[in-house]
Amino acid sequence: MTEHDADTDWVGTDAEDEPTGPVPVLAVVGRPNVGKSTLVNRIIGRREAVVEDRPGVTRDRVSYDADWSGRAFTLVDTGGWDPDARGLAERIAAQAEIAVSLADAVLFVVDATIGITDADEAVVKVLRRSGKPVVLAANKVDDQRTEAEAASLWNLGLGEPYPVSALHGRGSGDLLDAVLAALPEPPPLPEGTAIGGPRRIAIVGRPNVGKSSLLNKLAGSERVVVDNVAGTTVDPVDELVELGGRTWRFIDTAGIRKRVKEASGHEYYASLRTTTAIDRAEVAVLVLDAEQSIAEQDVRILQTVREAGRALVIAFNKWDLVDEERRYYLEREIERELVQVQWAPRINVTARTGWHIDRLVPALDKALEGWETRIGTGALNTFLGRLVSEHPHPVRSGKQPKILFGTQPTTAPPTFILFTSGRLDASYERFIERRLREQFGFVGTPIVLQQRVREKRKR
Repeated sequence: MTEHDADTDWVGTDAEDEPTGPVPVLAVVGRPNVGKSTLVNRIIGRREAVVEDRPGVTRDRVSYDADWSGRAFTLVDTGGWDPDARGLAERIAAQAEIAVSLADAVLFVVDATIGITDADEAVVKVLRRSGKPVVLAANKVDDQRTEAEAASLWNLGLGEPYPVSALHGRGSGDLLDAVLAALPEPPPLPEGTAIGGPRRIAIVGRPNVGKSSLLNKLAGSERVVVDNVAGTTVDPVDELVELGGRTWRFIDTAGIRKRVKEASGHEYYASLRTTTAIDRAEVAVLVLDAEQSIAEQDVRILQTVREAGRALVIAFNKWDLVDEERRYYLEREIERELVQVQWAPRINVTARTGWHIDRLVPALDKALEGWETRIGTGALNTFLGRLVSEHPHPVRSGKQPKILFGTQPTTAPPTFILFTSGRLDASYERFIERRLREQFGFVGTPIVLQQRVREKRKR
């Protein structure tokens, strides 16, 4: 199965499309392994939710933007709901219950090939107590014979079961029409409401450095499953959080453990989606465990953020566990390992207690400001003229390339085009970047320098 196998009935939205106003929320719930994430992927039209042939792969409630028949709604995928769960599974069930309480309507997914189980009936009781409208999806109905079996799901007392095949896209239109009928119409936008959506922040880092704890503390609730087992978060989790009087969209991503080509199963897709989360974001917050040495994986994530051209903030977590000796060695590591990103704002925090997390917003603001800084062409060329006269390019093989003119065509990240009489050395490019930062700031953002070498005219 590929993500393009869907019936033409299934329509998704681009991950970067921001809704222009408040949209209704649909929670997708059901027992483990009934095909919730496959169904979510079908509805949104792309392979986002982690799908693997074993229960418990989705652990948090994860939001996606979707639309059908011109109406936008938010889809919340949840972990498998087992009423008798204990430990980590119990917390996953709690996440599903929270999702239902926050939703406008519920899509209850049942495996039609198995029929009604005790767990399904227990879930129905909770759904009835919630008082939310429920649409019943009888999944894994791949043919006429199974469609007849799906009729037995009337006995759940939730109304008509809609037979559907998440795998093949069968029965899509009827199900989504029923979903729209259950969802309230979005209210009109108040006059003067700004359109564009909240700033997007990706929380990235190795497994178990405290990314989910940080998001929970920022959100002020147990928003993400936190466990000492490394790699508890698999899906990227979108959360709208009020900070500093503004709304931000945080994306908590799966811990990057391995190179994508070395990862397997759901880890492989989680790695891909972490990269996608960075691409979707405007700023990446790299969370490092201050107790541990900066590792190759940390540097690799930094490289991914830089190559994506995203703004960057570095958060050293678990600072309450750092003693004087560790601080000394950490400073040496920062000088050695983070030399390529000296421009990134750094904050020290303790996500568990919330110590100094109020420093995150000023750091994000600084990084976004740098990311969107534009220099006028006149000011840029005055700067370049002074730079070249004070520090001309070294002579190479009897030739000395000169910068004739410069311009900044785009921001986010700041991108400069230098028109030159010859190819500039990489070391001279780095020197120009360093001086640009000294003169104009560019805190928290990579800078892209491109060269246009003037062709010599043939006589």
